[in-house]
Amino acid sequence: MTQQVLFYTKPHCPLCEDAKHILQELQQEFTFQIVEKDIYEDDVLLERYQLKIPVIKIGGEEVDFGQISEHLIRNRLQSKNA
Repeated sequence: MTQQVLFYTKPHCPLCEDAKHILQELQQEFTFQIVEKDIYEDDVLLERYQLKIPVIKIGGEEVDFGQISEHLIRNRLQSKNA
């Protein structure tokens, strides 16, 4: 089963665009599916993440938010694939 990376985002978000680009680049090294969720489509997600966007979760664990670190995400994907 392909690993899923949850990507919480919102429209018109430059940090979200940067984060999506990082995830797409990392897909060249690791096999995973990006599951993109717009927080404006879910009141619970909006309440939880409105000030943290973008948020990346791997294996149910919040890995990074805001200014996304490619290094941090890569390390987490490596540990999940080990």
